[in-house]
Formats: sequence, structure tokens, C-alpha cells
Amino acid sequence: MNTRLYRRGVLEKVGFPIEEVSDYLADPGNTVWFDLCAPSPDQLGVISEELGLHELAVEDVLGDHQRPKVDVYDNHLFITVYGAHLDAGRLVPVEVNVFVTPNALVTVRENEHFDIGGVVRRWDAASRMAGHGVTFLLHGLLDYVVDRQYDLVQELDGQVEAMEEALFAQNVRDGRALQQSMYLLRKDTTKLRRITMPMREVIGTLLRHDQNVVGDPEMTPYYQDVDDHVLRVSEGVESIRDMLANVRETRLAQQGFRLNEIMKKLTSWAAIIAVPTAITGFYGQNLPYPGTGEVWGFWVSSVLMVAMSVGLYIVFKKKDWL
Repeated sequence: MNTRLYRRGVLEKVGFPIEEVSDYLADPGNTVWFDLCAPSPDQLGVISEELGLHELAVEDVLGDHQRPKVDVYDNHLFITVYGAHLDAGRLVPVEVNVFVTPNALVTVRENEHFDIGGVVRRWDAASRMAGHGVTFLLHGLLDYVVDRQYDLVQELDGQVEAMEEALFAQNVRDGRALQQSMYLLRKDTTKLRRITMPMREVIGTLLRHDQNVVGDPEMTPYYQDVDDHVLRVSEGVESIRDMLANVRETRLAQQGFRLNEIMKKLTSWAAIIAVPTAITGFYGQNLPYPGTGEVWGFWVSSVLMVAMSVGLYIVFKKKDWL
């Protein structure tokens, strides 16, 4: 079971049943964390009664996807953040709701695709700070979420750069595949922007002095560091959007240029074909003309067609119309 008990900054117990949580919360020196994955309404109801959670917060957990936010209630905080991962090349967000009480942290995951083990490993790596209690646990969770979002920004940025390089290496037959990849990447970037942009507001609310959420001055720099990472993520997402817009504009310019090239060639060939058409049309009229019924008239018309067609071809080739 994903449960932990810290007693005065020391990890004392892990993996105990959630039913025992209320026994440990009576001691203000204890800090308890437990995790729920896709809980039923009945399970949330029991937890809500034990921790005194607000009904609106519980309703948000059971409802549709929420915007990343922080709701401040009388005896606890309710925070919604999103982890994200790539599945078959597509970005998939996972909602994580967090209840924060004076000595308990409860994480509620939408599904198992959020790696809660990574959060636990981050807590273990910074165990010297465990004495800060819930503030320490919340920082580890938020820091992990933001770092994974930054990793995704790096991954999508690499995909855009690869697309930029392929833009001038693609032949005409690959244009449709490139356009589809561009469309899917724009959708993934929009998803990532939707879950990362509000994170500045989340961290900013936690850092506000009037909320007294981060009451430990020693932890404030760590939350400010998370806020800096959030800013980097936001800037990275906007940079990807700009790069995709440039790729799209370049692709449209390429298509316009290619269309112009095709039209020039078609027009040039049409002009070349028009010459023999005009000559044969002239000699096909029902009136006497020079060379009528003579062999030399046939040869004159043939030489004119070939000579003028070759001459037009040479002229168009020099002008780079063919």
C-alpha cells in the first residue's frame, strides 16, 4: 500500500493499511501520506469524514477534469495538478488531486499511469528535509510533476527541430505525412499548454504570505525554485508553439513555390505545343498556300515546327521556366 508515516522528520512506517491513518493523525508530531488510485465515491466518503474534507473538493475529484488550481478551505488545501507521459508518441495527461492538511498529505490519482514511485524516490533522496512535514512532501510532489512536464517540453522541442530539418528534405510524396505529424504535434502542444500554464498560479498561491501555506521560511526557496521551473516550462511551450507556426508558414510557402514552378512548366510546355498546332492549323486550311500539293511544302512545315519548338525550349530553359 502507498502509505507512509513520518514521526518528527524520521520515516517510521510504510505500507500500513489506510484504516490506521486516523490513529496516527492524533499526534501532531506525525506526518502521514497515503495514495488513492481511481477511488470509488464510497472510499472518498470515508476519507472525507476522517480528515474533514470539504464536500466541494470531494466533488471536484469525482467530477470531470479540473483546471490546475489551488482551493483554500478552512482546514485543508485542495490542489489539482497534471502529470503527463507519451503513449505511442501522443501526449496523455493524468489528473492528480491533492488534499493537504496540517499533518497529512493525500494524493488521488486518476489512473496508474502517474508514476507515484518517482515521487517517493524524490522524497527519499531529500530525506534530510523530512522534518518540515507536509510542506516537504508537497514540495517533492510538485517538483516531480513540474520536472516531468519540462522533460516533455524537451521531447516535443526535439520533435519540432527534427520536423524543421525534414522540412527541406521531404519530397512531394511525403508532404501529407509531414502535415499529419505537424497537426498531431500541435494538438499535443495545446494539451501541454493547458496543463502547464495555470501552474504559475498554483505555485504563486502557495507562496502568498497571506495564505500561510508555506509557513516554513526554510522551504520557501525550494518552492521558489519550483516556480522558476514552471516559468521555464511555460516559456518552452510558447517556444514550441512559435516554432510550429514557423514550420507551418514555411510549409505553406514551399507549397506555393512548388505550385508556381509547376505552373511555369505547364505554361512553357503549352507554348511549345502551340507552335506546331498553329503551323499545322495554317497548312490545314481550305485555301491555296505556298507549297500546296508539293513535297517541299511538307518539309518546310516540319522544319518550322521542329525549329521553333526547339528554339522555345532553349529560351524557356535559359529563363529557368523548365
